Amino acid sequence: MRRGCILIAAVAVAVVFAQAATVRADDWPQWRGPTRDGVWHEKGIVEKFAEPQLPLLWRAPLGSGYTGPTVANGKVYATDRVIAPKQIERVHCFDAATGKTVWMHEYDCAYRDVGYDAGPRASVLIDDGKAYSLGTMGNFICFDAATGEILWQKDLNAEYKIRMPVWGIAASPIIEGDLIIVMIGGENGACLVAFDRKTGKEVWKALDDNASYSAPVVIEQAGKRVLVCWTGERVVGLDPATGKAYWAEDFVQRRMIINIADPVKSGDYLFMSSFFDGSQLLKLDHDKLGVSEVWRRMGEDEQHTETLHTIIATPFIQGDYVYGVDSYGELRCLNLLTGDRVWEDLTAVPKARWATIHFVKHDDDVWMFNERGELIISKVSPEGFHEISRAKLLEPTMGQLPRRGGVCWSHPAFANGCVFARNDNEIVCADLKKR
Repeated sequence: MRRGCILIAAVAVAVVFAQAATVRADDWPQWRGPTRDGVWHEKGIVEKFAEPQLPLLWRAPLGSGYTGPTVANGKVYATDRVIAPKQIERVHCFDAATGKTVWMHEYDCAYRDVGYDAGPRASVLIDDGKAYSLGTMGNFICFDAATGEILWQKDLNAEYKIRMPVWGIAASPIIEGDLIIVMIGGENGACLVAFDRKTGKEVWKALDDNASYSAPVVIEQAGKRVLVCWTGERVVGLDPATGKAYWAEDFVQRRMIINIADPVKSGDYLFMSSFFDGSQLLKLDHDKLGVSEVWRRMGEDEQHTETLHTIIATPFIQGDYVYGVDSYGELRCLNLLTGDRVWEDLTAVPKARWATIHFVKHDDDVWMFNERGELIISKVSPEGFHEISRAKLLEPTMGQLPRRGGVCWSHPAFANGCVFARNDNEIVCADLKKR
């Protein structure tokens, strides 16, 4: 009897550990991760790479496109573009363990007046068994995430007469409650449109602003949920349930709308940075829905900068400091409250116009995926950038940028102890679990 009890107890412990291991395996179901803030929470991850080239678990063919992969429920999602024999966009679903195609959907999509036409920009969003895809020209589709069955779809360009941004529709949609919210820059007060996520029915639309490329985020302020959207003209805080504007702060851009990075919140502060127009720090009011400008600084031009003139990568705030990539790939640390530069480093990515690093925070480390296809484990502090380990993950390709031998500009996904990344030829998966 005692032996049987011991056996039962051992099995129970094994089940608990198995369940704990399952819980620790996070998905990456939307742009910039589970909490949309570039933070990776999984445990049991390598602290240093064993080889200069990361061995791959699998690779699968993929066409060109800027969208980063997303991962949920054992599947990986990505989009691409094909131009021959006709122009189409495609939505792909792969098995996360093998890279085998689970389903794929394609639709006709001729690009008109879109620069840098390598393919779709907005990451597929997975929520409650559904996958939402937003294409460059405004094709918006809700799929059954498991089967690829179309549940509803909309041609946003035809319906809302989009004032098409130079680089097309790029801001990844966001789920808030029963709504999915997109920034499209439509006419007649349809810069932002919220749809019922189950039916596709319009719930509200808001703002006459032009669209930008910066993905909306939701924050907590004065006891309320606030949708923060950085449009082509300003930063706006809205009620995500109704679209009513709570507050707005101008961020007029001198040469062109080129804000791509997301607004970044830390404590009472909200930070934005764009390529030509530098950076701005806002302070969020505690007891009411309002903001005030702490500072805004910009250099003489994109080559002579003061704070950060970032292009693609969203900066991050750690303590009292901001870290990000300047206009020519300079990794910088700024004093949050003043914008003063603390240090600059030129080793994380080769210096070049629009050079990019995507940042993901993991415990006390910062993982960086640079445009050369290298994955870097690092630590940053006011004292400087400390590289712990670096390995090659993916080769640059020419579709996204036909210069300097190509780039890897798509944000990677970190899920199930692995990294998933893509270029213009393929999508790959590498194991990052500690052995």
